[in-house]
This record gives sequence, structure tokens and C-alpha cells, in this order.
Amino acid sequence: MRAFVMTRYGDASAMEMRDVPEPTAGRGEVLIRVHAAGLNPIDYKVRQGAMRLVHRLDLPQVAGSELSGVVAAVGTGVTRFAVGDRVFARVDKKKLGAFAPYAVVHETLVGTMPQSLDFADAAGLPLAGLTALQALRDELAVTEGDRVFISGGAGGVGTLAIQLAVRMGAQVATTASPRGQELVRSLGATTVIDYRQQRFRDVLSDYDGALDLTGGRDLSDSFAILKRGARTVSVAGLPQPANARADFDAGPLVAAALWAAGARIRHRAGRSGVGYRFLFMHPSGADLDLLAGLVDQGELRTVTDRVFPFERIADAFAHLEQGHAKGKVVVRM
Repeated sequence: MRAFVMTRYGDASAMEMRDVPEPTAGRGEVLIRVHAAGLNPIDYKVRQGAMRLVHRLDLPQVAGSELSGVVAAVGTGVTRFAVGDRVFARVDKKKLGAFAPYAVVHETLVGTMPQSLDFADAAGLPLAGLTALQALRDELAVTEGDRVFISGGAGGVGTLAIQLAVRMGAQVATTASPRGQELVRSLGATTVIDYRQQRFRDVLSDYDGALDLTGGRDLSDSFAILKRGARTVSVAGLPQPANARADFDAGPLVAAALWAAGARIRHRAGRSGVGYRFLFMHPSGADLDLLAGLVDQGELRTVTDRVFPFERIADAFAHLEQGHAKGKVVVRM
């Protein structure tokens, strides 16, 4: 089969179309005929080598983190799915494999696709949806009446995080360009700051939690707007030693290197009297089923920026890496 393969670490030329063997489902796994796959910043950050310290891939390897499709075969012991089921998944972070006509995923990582979505829109939901849900529910413990800041609200994670936070009863502030402001307001954000004109730290204060999706100065600025004892959760900062050990079985040398690299950001958070936590989202079929239910109940809507044919996946990545997508970028098989 023809797949989009990461051949080495580097620039965009490190990924290319190649012929690879079609996978087969092992015990507890389902073979999915992929109809669409979502693109994410983590895909090109992995290609650039940003995760090499935490986890080094066995290259060449079929790339891609999330997909939607139809179950084509099941391995022994599979009980949750049958051939013909419409499914979606955030694939195993150590195996990847979504950018191909067929992918193998363990059944515990697979969810039943929302009935109200087509394959393209469903393919953009798993990674961003799980990230937003787990950050707000598990790390920030958002409750009724909280005030939550979400940086970069018009992106793939941000569009879902705004809706989920509002559903949890929070008031949401976010940053967006002029082009994205109408979108984030329509999703429920009540305070929208044009990051080109103003730093949000000069406008906001006494927030109960922050979800950092943009990193850099935004991450350190988020500490200044929080109540003492509150926390920033980031998907754009540096992983912490605990993340590396739990998610990638990293050894003590890697943990020590991450501890040293993160000293400055921990110091800034501590000086502000707030907490800092890096989030590695966990693939979860159960959480995907929860998100699918919210979509089908009309309580969560997906936002798709553009859909490219699979043959133009290199163009899709070029569009994504420009950083101006509103919602998700998807390829259709």
C-alpha cells in the first residue's frame, strides 16, 4: 500500500510517499480501512526531532496520529468492534501509522465514530478532542463558575477546549487574530484578545486555570494572570520527567535532562505562586466515545479548516505549518 512515511528527522523532505506492507491485526487489535486522517502540530514536531529526547522512533515509519474509517478485520480477543463498524482513533503514540490506507490500532484506543459526522470531520476530532478534554477535566478540574484562559483559541485544540470549558460551566477568555475572533466567540468565549495588538497578561487577572496551546512567551505570561495556587497546563512547553517516564518509559538520564531543561519555567511558575504541568494526552477509546456522544447530542461541534486529498498531504502539511489554520487540517483517502 502507498503510505506517507517519515524516513528521518528533519524538514518537510523527511516525509515522503512510499510503498509499505499492509498491516495485519494482532491479538486485541482492529485493522481499520482509513477514510480520512487528521494532521497535527505534533506530527511535524516529531519529524523535526522535538520528541527525540523522550522517544526515538524506529525509522522509517508510517506517520500520522489520528484517523477515521471502517473496521476491515479484527484480531483474536477483540470484543468491542466488528467488521463494518465506523470508528475513529488517536493511534498508539509509539507506533503511529494513520497516514496510510490501512492502520492497526488496539481496540482500547478506538471509539465509535459520531453518527452525525462524515469521515473528514471525524478524523480531526480524536487528538484535539482528547487533549482538550483531559486538560480541562483531569488536570485543571474545571467546575461551574471558574474563569479559564485558553491561548490560541481558533486552533484545532482551542476550538474544542472553548466549547468543553463552557459546557463545564466556565467563563472562557482566549486569544485570536482578527480573522479568528468571530469563530471563538461563536464557540462560547466571552473575552477575546487580539494577540497582535495586546498581551493578554495586561488585560486578565485572577483566573482559575490556564490551558497553554501556543508556548513561548504565552506560557510564561499565563502565570501572571492566575490566582495563587492555580495551575497552567501546557501542550506546547517542555515535557516533565514524570511525563517521559509514564508515557514513553524514559530512563533516568532523560528524566534528568528534562528536569534541568525545565528549571527556568518551573522557577517562573513558582515565583508567581502557581503550578505548571505539561500534558501528554492519553489515547482512550472510552474518552472518544464520550466526545462522540457530545457531538451527536449537539453539545460539541468540530471545526475543519481544509480537507486535502491524500495525494496532496505534503501541501496539507505546508498549510498547517504556516500556523494560520482555523480548526483542523485533514486529508481524505
